[in-house]
Amino acid sequence: MILTNARIIDPEAGTETQGAVRIENGRIAEIGDIDGDGIDCRGLCLAPGIVDIGVKVCEPGERHKESFRTAGLAAAAGGITTMVTRPDTDPVIDSPEILQFVQRRAASDAVVNVLPMAALTKNRAGREMSEIGFLKDAGAVAFTDTDHVTQNTRVLQRCMTYARSLDALVIAHPQEPVLSAGTCVTSGPFASKLGLPSVSPLAERMGLERDIALVSATGVRYHADQVTCSASLEVLARAKAVGLDVTGGTSIHHLTLNEFDVDDYRTFFKVKPPLRAEDDRMAAVEAVASGLIDIISSMHTPQDEESKRLPFEEAASGAVGLETLLPASLRLVHAGHLSLAGLFRALSLNPARRLGLEAGRMAKDAPADLVLFDPDVPFQLDRARLRSKSKNTPYDLQRMQGRVERTLVGGTTVFEREAT
Repeated sequence: MILTNARIIDPEAGTETQGAVRIENGRIAEIGDIDGDGIDCRGLCLAPGIVDIGVKVCEPGERHKESFRTAGLAAAAGGITTMVTRPDTDPVIDSPEILQFVQRRAASDAVVNVLPMAALTKNRAGREMSEIGFLKDAGAVAFTDTDHVTQNTRVLQRCMTYARSLDALVIAHPQEPVLSAGTCVTSGPFASKLGLPSVSPLAERMGLERDIALVSATGVRYHADQVTCSASLEVLARAKAVGLDVTGGTSIHHLTLNEFDVDDYRTFFKVKPPLRAEDDRMAAVEAVASGLIDIISSMHTPQDEESKRLPFEEAASGAVGLETLLPASLRLVHAGHLSLAGLFRALSLNPARRLGLEAGRMAKDAPADLVLFDPDVPFQLDRARLRSKSKNTPYDLQRMQGRVERTLVGGTTVFEREAT
């Protein structure tokens, strides 16, 4: 296959060039001026497929919210070629047997690559270490209890020490669990006006401070999945400055939305951690641009209508994001905060590097996991047309700009937009 007349986005080199890409045996064989007939990309952007860390697929246990088949179709339509899935399922992915079930189901049903994470502690309860060694041997790419913060510091230290001995990556959700318990918005005058229980951004900083202290003591490889406020950025910067093996991520919702979006008590805007003040949002955007925050993810969390059609305080947290990750991220490009190469460094290259994958690069011999997209085409999002089983997106009816035209995994087209 030859993809011709493409605007090639190379996040590794930080460049945008016009040219063609030849694919052989599922890999990129050549980039540049290539003779021969092929698929005309019409000058659209061609970039490495997105590697999305923190996707929740609700198998086993809650297949009515999302299955590997529907998540894979949504990911392909969103330019995501690798989903790194969370273990917060029912039952929790905390044993090799459950992990192998997930791997088999993903291999048979999903059209994109699926890499599962496993729980750091049994049942994500924070009391007893999971079988990290066996799980890693079975194919777990990282270990996380997601939003269940381990309160017992001794247990967390033991988990980190053992993970370090296996060179396993620990992914944590920085949050002080007592301060944040039962809250649903960020504290401040606006939260007081709404009359909703709130949490200070200080809780995120305190959680990150504790984690970084343990990382310093154990030497574990560590990734903070949600760094969303300026106070936490100082902690992350300090950890990197002293040479700790630490990276930070944030969700696209925290980069494009703020606390005022919950004004009408719309539960589709209820996420964890809660949406932040505009100053914190802009600080996070600047941190992505500077490289302090390494990774942007969708934090795809499907919830059914019954879970969301409740009073704001009682409604389930989370939003779907597989199909909206790229167009929402392009808002940062159109606003002048990021270049396309810089955006795909955070969406593709950095997450692939953090997990030790070959993906995320536009280079010879790299996997031909690619996304062809038009960064400028406008459209209005209709949540009813999303391919996910659950439709809980905060971007419903919003005007967006940028849409995927074709997605390839291993050189095979897994999504192609129909002509309209």
